[in-house]
Amino acid sequence: MSDNAAKPANIKKTALYDTHAKCGAKLVEFAGFWMPVQYRGIIDEHRKVRSSVGVFDVSHMGEFEFRGKAAGKFLQRLTINDVSKLAEYQAQYSAICYPDGGIVDDVIVYRWPDRYMMVVNASNIEKDFAWLSEHKMPEVDLSDVSRQYSLLAVQGRNAQATLQKITSVNLANVKYYWFASGEIAGVTAFISRTGYTGEDGFEVGFAAPHSETVWNAIFDAGKEFGLEPIGLGARDTLRLEMKYCLYGNDIDQTTNPLEAGLGWITKLAKGDFIGREAMAKMKTAGISRKLAGFEVEGKNIARHDYPILKDGAKIGHVTSGTFSPSLEKSIGLGYVASGYAAAGTDLEIDIRGRAIQARVVKTPFYQRPY
Repeated sequence: MSDNAAKPANIKKTALYDTHAKCGAKLVEFAGFWMPVQYRGIIDEHRKVRSSVGVFDVSHMGEFEFRGKAAGKFLQRLTINDVSKLAEYQAQYSAICYPDGGIVDDVIVYRWPDRYMMVVNASNIEKDFAWLSEHKMPEVDLSDVSRQYSLLAVQGRNAQATLQKITSVNLANVKYYWFASGEIAGVTAFISRTGYTGEDGFEVGFAAPHSETVWNAIFDAGKEFGLEPIGLGARDTLRLEMKYCLYGNDIDQTTNPLEAGLGWITKLAKGDFIGREAMAKMKTAGISRKLAGFEVEGKNIARHDYPILKDGAKIGHVTSGTFSPSLEKSIGLGYVASGYAAAGTDLEIDIRGRAIQARVVKTPFYQRPY
């Protein structure tokens, strides 16, 4: 494939790099890894996940393990959600914040019987690990096991039926944001009912050397459903239809969870944690801007950082935008002054010097029909 030729050696590869190339993937550099951005085409792949089932290689994500007597207490201090509420084999969406409330990263915390695990964004692995290490308490063992794991996301209404063929774990008993330890195709794995698409589905983690075995078994199991590999391009359009934040676009160190619509994971009443004081003050004073979803007139795409206007005056900026394959509309997210964040508010997007009509709408943009 000339598209994938002469790639610099300093960019990392997941264990399935060669498999993606054989599948005809267009491979691009993303977060320091060569990753498949698309195979058959973003719109077709998007619709495959919405209508049946698809598989994403998300092995570029990072995994940290926390052991020791104080592991739970440490995570309670470093994350904004309430770790004390986690039962064994339960997962929790959360974030790590700076003292000023800016977001270090958004993460998922998993509670095992003997340890905790955190999945972090690929672009933030080194930064996150350094931040956690800097604040580490006694009686906590922290390790970066990112390269030991592969992680596959099997997403869509036929995900459970696909995976059930190759595991003895009763997947019907694994609730949303819970996980099980077992085997997939004879390989020891954790199977988590989580995902980034808004569809039913699972994320499956296992030792990286078994990647091809698990990948092939999932594809054999999913043949009857027309299972396909899905790239990062469709992953982005799927998550945007759900108003799921992307770190580096919709959230970063200059944004805080309250203005990003993540107040539901910000547990100010749980006790002290890094960023709590700043966010408590913000909540009392009132949030000056909010992350809002909007639809754009016609097929114009609102790109990252485009100005958002009201009657010609700038009131915010776009963070993410795309053409929604499910809705067949142009949609986007952006921070706007709080007074303009209500659904039904008419705005304009400055698209290369033209003021294009837009309207704030209720999110998520997409509601799954099952």
